[in-house]
Amino acid sequence: METHEHDMVTLFQQLGLPSGEDDIQNFIEEHPLNAETNIFDASFWTPAQAKFLREQIKADADWAVVIDTLNTSLRQ
Repeated sequence: METHEHDMVTLFQQLGLPSGEDDIQNFIEEHPLNAETNIFDASFWTPAQAKFLREQIKADADWAVVIDTLNTSLRQ
């Protein structure tokens, strides 16, 4: 099985979001999450984005590590 290292830039590209360093920082600042909300249940995702996040987390796929990093960043 081949594994890939993903980073925040490639995650944002995968989600179809602007992926520059400033774009990512602005997204994180503008989309805080509370402790009760799963990252994939956040209201700011499109249905396709939410589905991707949910599937990757539940499958503990290669993307799960960087999604967890984003999840943590959105809660700070």
